[in-house]
Amino acid sequence: MITVYGIPNCDTVKKARAWLADHGHTVAFHDFKKQGVPAPLLPVWLAAFGRDRLVNRAGTTWRKLEDAVKAAVVDDASATALMLAEPSVIKRPVVQWPGGEWTLGFSADAFEKSAQDAPKAG
Repeated sequence: MITVYGIPNCDTVKKARAWLADHGHTVAFHDFKKQGVPAPLLPVWLAAFGRDRLVNRAGTTWRKLEDAVKAAVVDDASATALMLAEPSVIKRPVVQWPGGEWTLGFSADAFEKSAQDAPKAG
């Protein structure tokens, strides 16, 4: 099963979910807004992507943060605290593929490669 983590109204999440549906993949969706950020997975994501990629410093949520809050993100612990408090600051989508591989964001090429061994619906 492919699991997509993110926010349903995020354009990039919409593109990723549409691509997966168009390619016949069954997907579980974890909504940060309704289900919260899965705290036990944050260390896994930080190890896979690093905080500089996982914390979306180009997004609206980051830009609206006070400068002191931004400046306080100096290590994985402070990044984790921010992501738990402000889930929208996480770059999306985070996708777990069958076999345990993780991807961040949406790229049709990356999804094509990662989805090769993923089971299809039906």
